[in-house]
Amino acid sequence: MSLAMLTYPSLNPIALQIGPLAVRWYGLAYVAGFIGAALILRHFNRVWGVGLSDDQQIDIVLASVIGVIVGARLGYVLFYGGSEYIREPLRILATWDGGMSFHGGLVGILIAGWLVARRVGIPFLRLADLGAVGAPIGFLLGRLTNFVNGELWGRVTTMPWGMVFPGAGPLPRHPSQLYEAFLEGLVLFAVLLWMARRKRPDGLLFGTLITLYATFRIAVEFVREPDVQLGFIAGPFTMGQLLSVPMLAVGVWVVWRALRSRPDAPAAPREEEPER
Repeated sequence: MSLAMLTYPSLNPIALQIGPLAVRWYGLAYVAGFIGAALILRHFNRVWGVGLSDDQQIDIVLASVIGVIVGARLGYVLFYGGSEYIREPLRILATWDGGMSFHGGLVGILIAGWLVARRVGIPFLRLADLGAVGAPIGFLLGRLTNFVNGELWGRVTTMPWGMVFPGAGPLPRHPSQLYEAFLEGLVLFAVLLWMARRKRPDGLLFGTLITLYATFRIAVEFVREPDVQLGFIAGPFTMGQLLSVPMLAVGVWVVWRALRSRPDAPAAPREEEPER
C-alpha cells in the first residue's frame, strides 16, 4: 500500500507577473495582514473608546510594518541564517529571497509599539491589546502562503491527509503549514475576537495571544520538519520550540498580571500631546 494519500496541488507562488516584475502571494499576504489588522485596530479603538486619532492610528500601523519587517528579517539572519550572511552581509537586505522569522518580527513590533505608544500617549499594553486582536489575520495568511510556496512542510506521516511536497522526497508529510494556519490563525482569531467583545484589563488580550501562539507553535513543531540548515537543536527540539518557550513564559506572566488588576478600572486620563 502506498503511503501517499493526497497530492499537493502545486500552486503558483507568483500571483501576478508583468515582465520581470513578479508579485508573490507571500508579499500580498503581508499587505493584506497589515490592512486587516489596521481595520481591527480602528474598530476596537472606537468600541473601547481609546480615543486614538486617524493620524495616530496611521503612525501605529506604519511603525508596526517597519518593526515586523526589520525584526523578522534580522531574526531569521540571527537564528536561522548561518554563516552565509557573514560571508555576504548585503544578502541581509535581500528579503525577496525569503527568510523571515516570526519571533524576530514579534520583538521588532514590540519595540516599535513601545516607541509609538510613548509618542501617541497610550499605555503600551493597551496598544498591544488593540494590535493583538488583528494579528492572527497575518498569521493565517502567512501560513497559507507557506503552503502555496511548498515550504516549511511537516515530517513523514502515514496519516490519510499526508501530502507529497515538491522537493521533500517521495514520502507523504504532514501539511504542518495548514495546521498552523488553523491554530495560529483561525482558532486564535476566534478566541481573541470573543474576548474583545468588551474591554479587558490592559495586557490580557496580548498575553493570551502570545501564550496561545507559543503553545500551538511548540505543539505543531513536533510534526514539522526542522530547518535543514539547523536540524534539531537540543535533543528532539527545534529552534522554533526553543524560541517559543520564553515567549510562553512571558505570555503567562502578562495574563497573570492582567488578571490581578482591576478589570473594571476606568482608563487613566492622558495628557494631550503637543502637535509635532
